Amino acid sequence: MSELYNLKVEKRTETGKSAARKLRKNDYVPGVYYDAQGDTVPVKIRSGPFYKAWTRVGSTSVVELEYTEGGTIHKKPSLIWSVDKHPFKKIYLHVDFYGVDLTKEVTVSVPVEIKGTAKGAEDGGVMEIYRDHLDLTCLPASIPSHVVIDVSKLRIGDNINLDDIKLPAGVKAVYEDNFAVVGLVPPMREEEPEAEEGEEAETEEESPSAE
Repeated sequence: MSELYNLKVEKRTETGKSAARKLRKNDYVPGVYYDAQGDTVPVKIRSGPFYKAWTRVGSTSVVELEYTEGGTIHKKPSLIWSVDKHPFKKIYLHVDFYGVDLTKEVTVSVPVEIKGTAKGAEDGGVMEIYRDHLDLTCLPASIPSHVVIDVSKLRIGDNINLDDIKLPAGVKAVYEDNFAVVGLVPPMREEEPEAEEGEEAETEEESPSAE
């Protein structure tokens, strides 16, 4: 297994909205670590290192949180589970870290990535993505960053179903049914507006009669 990305955080005692605003003003991102065993640790992270980690690992790679408490260094493998970002400023309001056991499988939502240009695109076919994320189960260190789907062979009317997608070794989809993930649909055609009932008769009545 490759070395985990290390992210140094600090355990925080400040809580509440006022404390969170103060942390953000001082270039910290407030956050919390929690796991399935009920362990919860409020943390704060410098915004620069967090931005670098978030950009590099996203939500599908394990990051190793490291903080010191009582002279003891604690390391907790985690996923960046949820990020609350300001709607238009480059400010992170809050982050949730979900602790994982590297020896136990987890279920995560992984984005779909389209590869190639469909053959049917030359005939006007339009790519339709029915699922932009797929729920997958695997060991934390094996989570793929994307589910790559090659659509280059698709013609109009073709779909790529869940069962058609080859997932990496040790990774499986959690769904019981098979469904279309992407497809190439016919181009939309504009329908000519139908004449309203009585419109033609009204036009004939208004037109001058031949003499």
